[in-house]
Amino acid sequence: MSTKARYTHDEIGKGKPGFSKTRSIIEAAFYGNNVIEVVNLKQAYELAKNSPGTIVTDMPVYRGEEFGLKKDTKVLLFNDGSVTGRCAAARRIAGSPNVDTNDLDLKVMDAIYDTRKKTMYHAEVYIGLDPEFMVKAHLLIPEGEENILYSWMLNFQYESDEYNKMYKKSRAIGSESDIYIFSDPQWSHPEHPLGLTYFNTQTNCAALLGMRYFGEHKKGTLTIAWAIANRNGYASCHGGQKEYRLSPNHSYVASFFGLSGSGKSTLTHAVHNNKYDITVLHDDAFIINTETGSSIAMEPTYFDKTSDYPTGCEDNRYLLTAQNCSATRDDKGDVVLVTEDIRNGNGRAIKSKLWSPNRVDKIESPVNGIFWIMKDPTIPPIIKVNGSHLAAVMGATLATKRTNAERLAPGVDPNRLVVEPYANPFRTYPLVDDYNKFRSLVKDRHVECYILNTGDFMGKDITPGVTLSVLEQIIEGNAQLKPWGPFSNMETIEVEGYVPDFDDETYVNTLKARMTERLNFIFEKDTQDGGYNALPTEAKEALAKVISEAHNHVK
Repeated sequence: MSTKARYTHDEIGKGKPGFSKTRSIIEAAFYGNNVIEVVNLKQAYELAKNSPGTIVTDMPVYRGEEFGLKKDTKVLLFNDGSVTGRCAAARRIAGSPNVDTNDLDLKVMDAIYDTRKKTMYHAEVYIGLDPEFMVKAHLLIPEGEENILYSWMLNFQYESDEYNKMYKKSRAIGSESDIYIFSDPQWSHPEHPLGLTYFNTQTNCAALLGMRYFGEHKKGTLTIAWAIANRNGYASCHGGQKEYRLSPNHSYVASFFGLSGSGKSTLTHAVHNNKYDITVLHDDAFIINTETGSSIAMEPTYFDKTSDYPTGCEDNRYLLTAQNCSATRDDKGDVVLVTEDIRNGNGRAIKSKLWSPNRVDKIESPVNGIFWIMKDPTIPPIIKVNGSHLAAVMGATLATKRTNAERLAPGVDPNRLVVEPYANPFRTYPLVDDYNKFRSLVKDRHVECYILNTGDFMGKDITPGVTLSVLEQIIEGNAQLKPWGPFSNMETIEVEGYVPDFDDETYVNTLKARMTERLNFIFEKDTQDGGYNALPTEAKEALAKVISEAHNHVK
């Protein structure tokens, strides 16, 4: 599918697809006489390289000419001051309860008006890397923010001859218009001290105001693309996917869902000592066709943390841009990056598609397994969840810890365990849509569902080796699954040192408490925001059954 940017006169007007109030405010700004078109990556690079505050390193971009850059292109570093993470508290979604769109529309009008004397840059990219799903996105951003613009064009798919041809072959969906995003990172307002990210995903537009962090632009754009996918028969996935080809006629497609720091990228890119033939779809953003089970990557490159990649690390060969890192001169006098989060937490970089030599843009084979990655100390290294209702609701109550990729509102405890449904804080549609999509994958397409705990089990750290070992047993089909305690719909692989003691009343009570927290979270959705994210009774019953079985075991 593709989106629509040009209309006949009969298609233009009130109440017609693509013509809402918010969109009309935002799109008009793209045609101002203060707007300069940025037509390719070479132009974007020159703008970013010459932008005030840019650090031009002496680190070359590896094989940059293969994806639209000159041969002598260097890695650019730009730092965002003290803002080094996303801010969920700044998000406002049109159509959600208690969101005053009239007030926000007026603020966007004024924000656009205030940029009239600034030079503005307009860039276009594709999101979705297969003719089955490709949408076009537009970004308008002021002069002085060229590094955000350049990274945005690198993160998504720039308009190359190859992808332009693919897009023309894609079937247009008349009800879906191009994505338009207006950004002014220097905007400020007393009512929005953390900034404002305002989305109208029904008409594919957004305003990102007061947001200096590039991650807001990446995830803000994906937010709208995921909403489009959700409306058109896809499960929107904040996670990673890979295919293990075990023999010429047999493969296993695994999808990993987890927030930053959970290990989803590590698991997605793990090579398992090269004992499998592996292809990687992506480690952060993809969609699953709920009818066919095939999957499509949303973006070509990787927005990765730099904390685990020291200056001389081979992986840094694939860097394109870096954010919120430091720099120094090496013994040759070259300016190089200083990584490992020395300057601040959540240092980031965009890595090229070449980082993963086994990358593909689409996995035709249907997905076989969904892995919810959690950090819940009552759960052993792996649990198999049987039954579509329980599988879907466990994803809806994915438990994890906050990371330094998030910019928290004052008073929020960064150490508290939180629930983030499907590891996707960027959802702009009712939670039940995701619940139904994942339940359908398990029920109708017979996708297996597992929970991977990558944190600790009752105080004992779960090592990467343990996680990879249990994963390999699942992939190879030789896992010795045993019932998990008293639970009728859950099984586990017993790993020495991580075997739950269901005769330990303290453990069982802790486990019940954690499951009860999940159930309470779902019940809260019935009344929170007017029931906007309420889930069906079957979801609550599936969790209640787990709690009841644990309770009866203690008795």
